[in-house]
Amino acid sequence: MKELALTIFLSTYACLLIFPKYRTYVALGSATLFVLLGILPAANVLSAIDFNVLMMIGGTMGIVYLFIESKMPALLADIILDKTPNVQWAIVSLALFAGVVSAFVDNVATVLMVAPVAMTIAKKLKINPINAVVAIAVSSNLQGAATLVGDTTSILLGGAAGMNFLDFFVYQGRMGMFFVVEISAFITMFVLLWLFRKEKQVIHLTENQVVTDYFPSIILVSMVILLIIVSLFPFSSPFITKYINGIICITLMVIGLGYEWLFNKKRSNVVKAIKEIDYQTLILLMGLFVVIGGITEAGLIEDISALFAKIAGSNLFIIYTLVVWVSVFLSAFIDNIPYVATMLPVMASLAISLNINPSILYFGLLVGATLGGNLTPIGASANIAGLGILRKEGYEVSAKQFMSIGVPFTLIAVISGYVMIWLLWS
Repeated sequence: MKELALTIFLSTYACLLIFPKYRTYVALGSATLFVLLGILPAANVLSAIDFNVLMMIGGTMGIVYLFIESKMPALLADIILDKTPNVQWAIVSLALFAGVVSAFVDNVATVLMVAPVAMTIAKKLKINPINAVVAIAVSSNLQGAATLVGDTTSILLGGAAGMNFLDFFVYQGRMGMFFVVEISAFITMFVLLWLFRKEKQVIHLTENQVVTDYFPSIILVSMVILLIIVSLFPFSSPFITKYINGIICITLMVIGLGYEWLFNKKRSNVVKAIKEIDYQTLILLMGLFVVIGGITEAGLIEDISALFAKIAGSNLFIIYTLVVWVSVFLSAFIDNIPYVATMLPVMASLAISLNINPSILYFGLLVGATLGGNLTPIGASANIAGLGILRKEGYEVSAKQFMSIGVPFTLIAVISGYVMIWLLWS
């Protein structure tokens, strides 16, 4: 049974790589096989799926759409640009702004919000927008690891490790991922300033974006505040404790949609918001949860963790280094969502076998898998979204052009996070 489970699992991963357009169907097909062949008992399917994670992701996506439609992100970007002296600082400021937004909003949505501002500046000044959009994409991808709601990988980690919103700031009495990421972002700012040192053109904005509806911004801020509040107060009900974050995100999305429907009378926005939810990613994750439940049931998770331990012995530094840099390399070419979903239980099993705190392995995995995507144009969804915007405007970006920014940015960010996490958690 274990050999069969391994064969299906490896075939699944191969198909996810070879057929990226059909990865949702691949995950569902694989999950079905695990159940039909009896590797994962049908009675355990629902318990294998993390519905809290799915509700958080779906609810956040709906809220983000309404936030974008309100034009608030464009206004904030205009305010930032109004304070910058030239193109160099404008690009860096937009990249940092995209990063801050991406800590609370999906990084693809962030790129879709901020990149058009860079395109507008480029058109006004008659300059090439490629560098600016790439900088926005990689910065957005970096900051997705800063908070619980910043990226799907962070939500997956929160679900696996039982972490709440505040745990990303302070965890077990030490600095959490938020500060690790922010320090990395501060250091990479100097990388961007150096890369764009020749862009000295002066910027003049004639007018700022007008925002007439602040309710979506209130909804987004309320989501963050409520996630913080519920993390401070334990609930007596295990059901509420398990699903409270997802319930908050879904409820606020419904409130936002209700406001659009009843008060703004923008029923088309409600339909668009529902359509904008990435159902394929949700179904993909649902299938992967079942697959992971299947390989766990078959004992493969313990075998993979044993392989790590065999390669590195009991040397935590070697294991930690392998986790970070193997994740960086793999995430440069493959989607980090299925990779992180697969490796989180491996990290837990490995920590148990070594009798260590799993936090260092969890955080190392998140840093490597999230930031590694910035090495190549196809390594992260934010990169693909940014290049798609450029392509629509007639700009084709070569791998060399992208990597001239992505590689130095990624290496500095990963090295910074790698060192900090080791110093904090070893």
